[in-house]
Amino acid sequence: MKQNIGSLDGTVRILIGAVAGLLSLAILASAVSLPAIVSPVLGVVSVIMLGTGLIGSCPLYTLLGLDTCSVSPQ
Repeated sequence: MKQNIGSLDGTVRILIGAVAGLLSLAILASAVSLPAIVSPVLGVVSVIMLGTGLIGSCPLYTLLGLDTCSVSPQ
């Protein structure tokens, strides 16, 4: 896959993914009082954000023709 996520975008995605994952686990542990259905939704969001942030490629960006990389393609 072609890389289409820049370093700042990737870092933000990783941070959002980590926070969503921690919040999901906190809901499961009853440390945060939110409806139980929110936990798996946040879990999925976490996996997607962490995955795209670490890999550096986002399928949705590809579909929309977006590219946040500062490096020009060769």
